Amino acid sequence: MRSGNPALKESTFLDLGSGAVVRGSDQAMSLNGTVNKTGFLLLLTVLTASFAWNQIEIGPRGQVSGASLYLWGGLIGGLIMSLVTTFKKEWSPITAPLYALLEGFFLGAISSIFEARFPGIVIQAVMLTFGTLFALLAAYRTGLIKATENFKLGVVAATGGIALVYLASIVLRMFNIEIPYIHQSGIIGIGFSLFVVVVAALNLVLDFDFIETGVEQGAPKYMEWYGAFGLMVTLVWLYIEFLRLLSKLQSRN
Repeated sequence: MRSGNPALKESTFLDLGSGAVVRGSDQAMSLNGTVNKTGFLLLLTVLTASFAWNQIEIGPRGQVSGASLYLWGGLIGGLIMSLVTTFKKEWSPITAPLYALLEGFFLGAISSIFEARFPGIVIQAVMLTFGTLFALLAAYRTGLIKATENFKLGVVAATGGIALVYLASIVLRMFNIEIPYIHQSGIIGIGFSLFVVVVAALNLVLDFDFIETGVEQGAPKYMEWYGAFGLMVTLVWLYIEFLRLLSKLQSRN
């Protein structure tokens, strides 16, 4: 079992002592339970995102004020909760909702910043994100896309490469150095964003497969929260990448 999502890795359903698959004594993980918990996490995210959106002021010339607290607080808090959830998956019934709440603040703030510069971009990104989710879910359920070992290997490798590029960009920016082209609105920049969107979308297929494997192997009930959390991580990434892609496209107009 392999997933490009760092929250969903091969050892997720394994007991650290014996290496055997963890099985719930009374209740086991179910697909419906995971879907319901994913919906609940999405609701929490939307609630805090809406709150942050309404607290941020946009001036007549598109200037944004009051976004920093929600942006950085949500980003750092969400990162901490994601790390805690990843390493303490049995805490996920508590940490996954906290992650969703904090991530909502971040998404509300960053969405307002993009919307101030490119009116209408947020609704486009939301529709593309959920359209991609349902399209890939349908393709996975019908067998049109299969998470073979080679498929998983390719997506994991591509995801790792993107992570290294983003990490290098962050480090270089500390020294006022920009990686040329990929963050700009030229053909290369748009092509890079398209590639990242495709890889992020394909991670959804790996997540579907991983969750289904957990259900089939009878993972404990709390893993529904963990599976929902992992799916949320990919959806947030996909949404952000759609915002970046759309902003590059609109910058060319």
